[in-house]
Amino acid sequence: MSSIHTARAAIVVATITFVAALSGCRGATSKEAPIGGIRNMHDQPRYENQGRSPFFADGRMMRPHVLGTVSREMETDTRIETGRDEDGVTYLLTMPDEIGARFGGNEEMLQRGQARYDIYCTPCHGRTGDGKGIIVARGLLAPPSYHQDRIRHMPDGQLYATITNGIRNMPGYYAQIPTDDRWAIVSYVRALQISQANVPVEAQ
Repeated sequence: MSSIHTARAAIVVATITFVAALSGCRGATSKEAPIGGIRNMHDQPRYENQGRSPFFADGRMMRPHVLGTVSREMETDTRIETGRDEDGVTYLLTMPDEIGARFGGNEEMLQRGQARYDIYCTPCHGRTGDGKGIIVARGLLAPPSYHQDRIRHMPDGQLYATITNGIRNMPGYYAQIPTDDRWAIVSYVRALQISQANVPVEAQ
């Protein structure tokens, strides 16, 4: 065999060997752990709502807005943002009409409010707003019923501000729930109050 044929044969063998090795690697599975130079990139610690963190001076994981900053989503109407009248003191008696329009109508706003209520409020306040959510069954302090006269006659703006800022052992949800959704929850709470109007508070 000439040297040319020998060289060609060697190239063919090398090519076949390379392709075979390459095809053997493609799609192959392994039980070995992946090689990673920085292991904590795979399992990063996560902050939980209402949890504690030694990183911050106040020990809270849920961070308030940074003073002096303005977010792109910030509400420019102070009445809608705070739930208070233009004087900054008096609560709005009723929800601003603009909110329903933003959702495309009151029915859509109510549906959105129910969806958000089920996620954020039901665990404590219960499905009907009676204050008998699952946290009460686990021994935690029961929140007040929405069907008390005090809360039935509470201004819409005050109810919104309570959701926003929190009260007593209830945290504020300004960071978790967007402004319009907080107002939608207010509308759903009002619907719950109407639906339970003839049911004594003690029976709820």
